[in-house]
Amino acid sequence: MNREKLPYRPCAGFMLLNAEGLVFVGQRIDRKAHGFWQMPQGGIDPGEDTRTAALRELEEETGIGAHLVEVVAPASRPLLYDIPDELLGRVWKGKYRGQEQHWFLGRFLGSDADIDLEAHDPPEFNQWRWIAPGLLPDVIVDFKRDVYTAVLAEFREFI
Repeated sequence: MNREKLPYRPCAGFMLLNAEGLVFVGQRIDRKAHGFWQMPQGGIDPGEDTRTAALRELEEETGIGAHLVEVVAPASRPLLYDIPDELLGRVWKGKYRGQEQHWFLGRFLGSDADIDLEAHDPPEFNQWRWIAPGLLPDVIVDFKRDVYTAVLAEFREFI
C-alpha cells in the first residue's frame, strides 16, 4: 500500500481542563491501543465544522455536553500524524494514512458527576482521570506523541 497516495482522516479533538488545571484523559477500550490514554477526539462528519465536531466527540466520549464547557481557543493549525506501517491498511478500512487533527482547548464547568463514559454506545473509554498537562506525551500511544507535544505548545499560554 502506497502511504503517500492516501489522504489524512479529518479529525477534531478537545483538551478539557478542570478547575485545578488538570486535563481529562480516557483509557481506550479497543484492543490495539488498550492501556493507552488519550483526550477525546474523533472523525469530522461531512459538512461539520471542526468546533462542532470537537464538542460532539467530547459529548459522545464523556457525556459532557457543550453547556458544561467554555471553549477557550482553537489550535492555530491542524496537526498531522501517520499511523505505523503495521496498521496501514487495517484501520479506517485502509482509506487513510493518519489523521489531520483540529484541536480545541476548553474549561470544564461541571463536576465529575457529569462525566458518563457510556453516554454513547459503544463507549470508547473504560476509565478516565485528570492528569497534569505535562504528562500527556507520556500516556499516549507512541505514534501520537508528537501531536500531543504540539497540542501542549499550542495551548501553553492558557494552561
